[in-house]
Amino acid sequence: MNTGVIGLGDMGSGIARNLIKNGFEVTGLDLSADRMAAFADMGGKPAASAAEVGANADAVFVMVMNGDQAKSAILGDGLASSMARGGAVILSATVRPREAREIGEALAEAGLNMIDSPVSGGFPGAQGGTLTMMAAAPDEVLDRFAPAMEAVSANIHRVGTRPGDGQTVKACLQSLIGAQFSATFEAAALAAKAGVPGQVILDVFSTSSAGCGIVNNALEKIIDRQFEGTGSHINTMHKDLTISMGLGEELGVPLHTAAAAMQIFHAGRSRYPDGDNWVCTRVMEDIVGAELHRSEARPRN
Repeated sequence: MNTGVIGLGDMGSGIARNLIKNGFEVTGLDLSADRMAAFADMGGKPAASAAEVGANADAVFVMVMNGDQAKSAILGDGLASSMARGGAVILSATVRPREAREIGEALAEAGLNMIDSPVSGGFPGAQGGTLTMMAAAPDEVLDRFAPAMEAVSANIHRVGTRPGDGQTVKACLQSLIGAQFSATFEAAALAAKAGVPGQVILDVFSTSSAGCGIVNNALEKIIDRQFEGTGSHINTMHKDLTISMGLGEELGVPLHTAAAAMQIFHAGRSRYPDGDNWVCTRVMEDIVGAELHRSEARPRN
């Protein structure tokens, strides 16, 4: 099975690397020349267009930023125009459920399969091949393309059979993760103002009932003051929460904690637009006048 990857950023580059590592031929595309060069260095075959990726692949992972980018890569003169009938587009980007349904309908008309499979695990999961996939497609399609998906993931959950099913589960997940992040940022600011060292907070939180990957990882980044370049840009989470809130509005479901998280991420993105998720803590530290470091809580002058 030949594969392709469109979008070779923090997430897509990891998917490509693990496909190559597992013996797949990978054709890839990204708008960045630097990313394309890095992809070639790892053994990938750079393409000049999405159509060229499709012409050389049986299954293509699409890992772009949003629904508009996904449509551009897949529809029109993109993958749908060049992939052989029976191939699969694996939509691993996070988009609105209705956008996934629209893409799925167009692919079906072209005789192609759509695997709606957003992922969780972030930069470490993508690079390490340990992503969690929320995969929606008929079982026979998932069975056929499982080898490619297994090469990049540790957990493949079959969450439905229709385009949009995977994105719906991802929207529910991100509403929870946004709330977990926001509560962690608030607790960190509280500890900073109270004078509790970051290591103490991490030791207690990580071994308590509140400890989990989201909380522990965020605290590590906060107390080491790693607010940029960690592979978790704030724009991505802001976009995901926008999708979650939109689904809640569409279905008439109140999302109180997700709404609060949305505002926290909006504030973080406005104040520190180049930061990663954890930079939201700095907004709260700006307000309380204290910073949480690993060895100490440090008042600001």
